[in-house]
Amino acid sequence: MESGFEILGELTSIEIIAAGSSIRTLRHLIDAYGLGRWRKLKGTASVRLRNGRVRRAEIHWYEAHGIGKKDFKIKRYID
Repeated sequence: MESGFEILGELTSIEIIAAGSSIRTLRHLIDAYGLGRWRKLKGTASVRLRNGRVRRAEIHWYEAHGIGKKDFKIKRYID
């Protein structure tokens, strides 16, 4: 739980919101995790916050085949 929250269960309503050179932080992703077909995605999930509270949230993250999901971030709370 290094980012201040823990994802509980499954991510749902997943959508691609950017891919390839459309990703602003593409250089960072390549430097940190390696070359890959990077995509920025969003979805919803229940999360447990650092204070123990459980909320439904919209999550954004980056993903590349063979590298996996990286850099999760809560964008907004749904409940």
